[in-house]
Amino acid sequence: MRGPLVAGRVVRRQGRKALKRELTEVMDRKQKLALAIGSQFRQPRGFAGWLVGWEMALRSSNRQRNVWAVGLLGVEPIDHVLEIGFGRGIAIRALSRRATHGLVCGVDHSAVMVRQATRRNAAAVRAGRVDLRLASVEQLPTFAEPFDKVLAVNTMGMWREPDAGLQALHRLMRPGGRIAIASQPRCRGATAETTVARGREHAARLSAAGFTSIQSDTLALKPPVICVLGEVL
Repeated sequence: MRGPLVAGRVVRRQGRKALKRELTEVMDRKQKLALAIGSQFRQPRGFAGWLVGWEMALRSSNRQRNVWAVGLLGVEPIDHVLEIGFGRGIAIRALSRRATHGLVCGVDHSAVMVRQATRRNAAAVRAGRVDLRLASVEQLPTFAEPFDKVLAVNTMGMWREPDAGLQALHRLMRPGGRIAIASQPRCRGATAETTVARGREHAARLSAAGFTSIQSDTLALKPPVICVLGEVL
C-alpha cells in the first residue's frame, strides 16, 4: 500500500518542480522582453525602433507635452533653437513654425529617429531652417552660432551625466537665453508627487549648472508633466 502512495507523492513533487521551472522561464522571458522594449524607447533602432517611433508620434500625451513645452520657451521668429533628443520631430516642427526666420537644430542618438524626424520636417530641412544631427548631449557637435533657446522633453533622465550635459548646454547659449527641461515620469506607479520630486531635482541641477531665474510649470496629464525653465545671464 505504501508503495503507490510514495510514488504518488514523488510524481506530485516532480510536477511542482516542473511547474516552478516553467513559471521561472516565463518570468525570465517577460523580464527580457521588458528590458528590450525599454532599450528601444531609450535608443530606437532597427525595425522595432521604427515601430517605437510611430507609437511615440501617435501617443496623444507625447504630442501634448511637446507642444506645451515649446510654448513655454517663448521662441521668437529669429531665434536659434536646439532640441536634445527630438525623437519623431514633433517639437522640432512646432519650434520651426515659431522660428520662421531663425534656425532649429536638433540632436538625437538614434539614427532611426533622425530619419523619421527628417521626413516629418522635410520641407523645413530643405529650406535650411531645420538641421537634425545624429549626436547626443554627451558628444555635442559644433554649431556655427550660440543658441537663444534649448529644449529637452523626457530625455534628461537618459543622459549619462546630467550635470555635465547641462553645463555643456549653458556654454552653447547666448546671454539672455532660455532652457526648458520637461519631464513626465514614466516609472511604474508614478504620481503627482513623483512629478514634483522630478521638478525639484531638475531645478537643482539647472541652478548648479549656472542657470538663473529658475521657474516651473505643470501640465495636468496622468501623471502630470513638469517643465523647469532657466535663463543664462
